Amino acid sequence: MAERTRETRERILAAACEVIAEVGFEKIRMRMVAEHAGVSTALLHYHFENREKLFTEAMTHSFAQTGTELERDADSVPASVVLARILHSLLPTDPELRQDWRLWQELWVRALRDEAAQHLAVDLYDQLHTWVGQAIKRGIDSGEFTDCDIDATSTLLLALCDGFGIRLMLGDPKVDLDSAQATIWGAAASVLGTGPDFPAL
Repeated sequence: MAERTRETRERILAAACEVIAEVGFEKIRMRMVAEHAGVSTALLHYHFENREKLFTEAMTHSFAQTGTELERDADSVPASVVLARILHSLLPTDPELRQDWRLWQELWVRALRDEAAQHLAVDLYDQLHTWVGQAIKRGIDSGEFTDCDIDATSTLLLALCDGFGIRLMLGDPKVDLDSAQATIWGAAASVLGTGPDFPAL
């Protein structure tokens, strides 16, 4: 029973991510998510009482899915590869990550007007900062990276990913994925003393 409940929640959250990314939070209706997930509206409301709760859970779900993928065989590859994977995942590099970016953009807009959304955004950024910082610390501890200010470097790399990510989402003709990754990795390499080429993932 518990497993079935968990699977239903996962299906609803996956559907919510897709619908929110497609139409935006302001236009979303609970009925739309229920139909997309293949469940009744009553069952949807059983799990999520309102749109706000559903949005928060959907964002957290999307974030957790990315985190799970980033942890794949992380202990058996160099720290530079782990860091490159994280930076790659922070850009809209494939359809799933473009969907994640649409969710982030919805969160940013809501956070300007809603205190709960603001707290959620800050909390998720803290987690991103931790992921980047842990990869850098691992490389420093192993001797792969030069010692540096981990917090400042993590903040710099996150800011670069945000800036380039927005321009990639906008389809800015002056920016492409390869140049974005090269620039971001160049900034990392200059601080961490690693090779200038973006590592193979």
